[in-house]
Amino acid sequence: MTEVRGSAGPNGAHARRAPGTPCWVSLMVHGLTTTEEFYGALFGWEFEPGPQQLGPYVRALLDGREVAGIGQLPPDLRLPIAWTPYFASHDVDLTAETARLCGGTVGVGPLDAAEAGGMAIASDPSGAVFGIWQASAHLLTSLTGVPGTPVWDELLTFETSSVAKFYATVFGYEEEPVVSADFDYVTLHVGGRPVAGIHGVGLSLPRDRGPHWLTYFEAADVDATLRAVAELGGQVLKPARDSAHGRVATVADPEGAVFSLIEGPR
Repeated sequence: MTEVRGSAGPNGAHARRAPGTPCWVSLMVHGLTTTEEFYGALFGWEFEPGPQQLGPYVRALLDGREVAGIGQLPPDLRLPIAWTPYFASHDVDLTAETARLCGGTVGVGPLDAAEAGGMAIASDPSGAVFGIWQASAHLLTSLTGVPGTPVWDELLTFETSSVAKFYATVFGYEEEPVVSADFDYVTLHVGGRPVAGIHGVGLSLPRDRGPHWLTYFEAADVDATLRAVAELGGQVLKPARDSAHGRVATVADPEGAVFSLIEGPR
């Protein structure tokens, strides 16, 4: 993670609409009710029904504004439980086709998500899963920049060079590599603003996960949030540490969905 604070997130409605900016994050689980209880207690989220095209699905709200979505997997479908970031598109069909032509795979859609707009779920050539969202007006009320909201998305992959070209072609990103002999990182920009990152970690990738996107959620107090994660049945994977961008930690919810927490510098 290099650019996570201040202008680094999709702050504001205009930024959220710009193609390539993170505009949504969604989680598919087996136990929808227990997952709602976990995140409700951890972040103060409340829930309301969302589009049901792919099965039971709820939108998570803070102060009545949407921050994330959680859906229920069919009982016989054993997929990895993971948070999936969605990136904005003005034309989901074109973006999905471009992803295919660039060596990616489109696993779901494009399809109509009722009043929410159009969506597709794809994977890049290395296998990392991401979403494409052509949003309707409802996402313009989405909340960012407060505890319990997603603030940054980072791709953990083997190396940045080829996969950064994929995302730049699909979403039109400008790339800004970190110039370092031992740190392989590319920040993706939209209109001169950093919106996401790609971190090449080589053989340090977990063997059971492979390349994957990691979502950071804002926390008012990372240490207190870690205690709550453990009390609620989650797991602390990387203890809190101080970084140039604030105090960060990585955790998993009770079903194993991994996410990170960040508390900004004081």
